Amino acid sequence: MIFTLQLHNESKPALRIGDRLSSDVVVRIRTNDGRDEWIYCHSQVLVGKSKYFSDRLSEHWPTLQILDSRNCVEVYCEECVFDYHVNVLRLLYDISETVVPELCHGVRNALSILRVAIDLGCPQIISACVDYMEAVPWEESEEEEILKIIPRLGSPVERVVARLQPVNSTVIVRLFMSAMRFATSSPPSSVSDLKTSAQEQLDYMLTEDDDAPLVTADEEIKLEVVKCINSLFTRFKEYLESLLCDLEEAIVDSAKLQLFLSFLADLSWACMILVKLESIRDFVCSWVEASHRILKVFEKENPELGKIEAKLKVLEVTVKVLEAIGYGTVILPNAKRLYMVKVWLPFIRTSKPLVDTAVSNYDENEFVLKVDAELWQSLESAIISMILALPSDDQAQVLTEWLADKDIRYPDLTEAFEMWCYRSKVAKRRLAVIDDDHVMPKNV
Repeated sequence: MIFTLQLHNESKPALRIGDRLSSDVVVRIRTNDGRDEWIYCHSQVLVGKSKYFSDRLSEHWPTLQILDSRNCVEVYCEECVFDYHVNVLRLLYDISETVVPELCHGVRNALSILRVAIDLGCPQIISACVDYMEAVPWEESEEEEILKIIPRLGSPVERVVARLQPVNSTVIVRLFMSAMRFATSSPPSSVSDLKTSAQEQLDYMLTEDDDAPLVTADEEIKLEVVKCINSLFTRFKEYLESLLCDLEEAIVDSAKLQLFLSFLADLSWACMILVKLESIRDFVCSWVEASHRILKVFEKENPELGKIEAKLKVLEVTVKVLEAIGYGTVILPNAKRLYMVKVWLPFIRTSKPLVDTAVSNYDENEFVLKVDAELWQSLESAIISMILALPSDDQAQVLTEWLADKDIRYPDLTEAFEMWCYRSKVAKRRLAVIDDDHVMPKNV
């Protein structure tokens, strides 16, 4: 490639870098490792486009050298940026919208050229590199390098990192709520991947990791999120009634079954979001109300609805609900807590051996179900916590049914049984110590 500078006077020939006959300056680029290259240049170009060369070639520079009967300017640099110094000299002869991208051909190269251009004080090249880097996409590794270097280069290049600047909180909230409405809108299956991506990013925006959450939810945001999720749950309950009607007529099609799984996946994600926002009460109450209808879906021996995947999706939601109740996040009356134990305990008990059998019967590389290793432990712990919070008579009833069941090994309620025995045995003595003058409660 020939780099030229066409002078305003068209009668004069164009200046070319490396043209020894017309040159009046030698730029000697050297490294400490002994690499040395002479480049024949023109003071008219160097002085007009580089502050560094303008200073070095001025009459005020006391140590101007002469080489090959020409003024000589030595430039010392590291080996890793030697070629970039040569490129910058060439660019001084031909700065255009096409030449810079051609020489840059990548963010890392552009960043290296930019650093040399700043060292040599070349404003046109600096501007061209900034324009290029500002317009092209960056890989993550390149972005990290830019963040390390650009801030040290000063105001001329600040606009390069404009895409990484903190965003106005109002804009963040607006985008967050737009994504929330889409993620809970039950869009058609053709865009399910976009919905999943939106859900993942909403979770990320609320997560506190090495950085603070992108969105700090105030009451207004919480109310809007709860509203969106309540709307999702309402559509789920309407769909549930439709599905139960189809079950009675034995005409369930695969599309409806897939929609069932999609709803459950959305509700599992929604439950996680509500936990982070500490706004899960409405969801828990809705799940309690719908529990009987949900479990009714699995009552009939239907080869499709009996899929392990459906059971797991239901349990993913149920465990979050039971944890919220069992650990006191959501306070419910005793009757509803007992109801949830009695309704869900048999389903949990029978689901685990089915899942274990399915996992053992499939090759590890072929089995596509994702079974959370902590799911069963979390369910067991939540159930035990709920049982221990019940009145003693209710605890005894649940434990009696557990000991009579063939699937006694899961969930293992031994801890609850031991605590019930201890509390029941010492109840009178412990209560009597409180105040011997008080009348003992009748039901102890």
